[in-house]
Amino acid sequence: MKLRNVLIVVKDMERSKRYYHELFGLEQMLDNNGNIILTEGLVLQDERIWKEFLGKELIPFNNTCELYFEESNMEAFVEKLEKLYPETKYVNRLMTHSWGQKVVRFYDPDGNLIEVGTPMGLK
Repeated sequence: MKLRNVLIVVKDMERSKRYYHELFGLEQMLDNNGNIILTEGLVLQDERIWKEFLGKELIPFNNTCELYFEESNMEAFVEKLEKLYPETKYVNRLMTHSWGQKVVRFYDPDGNLIEVGTPMGLK
């Protein structure tokens, strides 16, 4: 068995596609009428579809999971994030953990938590 995708809910599909392309270089692979599959296995699903399917209200900024990306040049990434999305809400700005890994945590425009860290050497 393989994990194929991770799905996040978004309010504005075009804004989210642009966001994940500009910051992370993800490209659209498939548009399945409210479900957009991006490279690296990230799926964006229109909020209306998810609400209808669940029959419940959604809770943005719920802090129960995060998308994790790795980036070698953290300073350049943070500079790009601040330039393109100055309104970003941070959990923590660029910091260095005691084990030497640099990380930044923030929310996408829909309240999905993202962490970007320097590679840890695991394959």
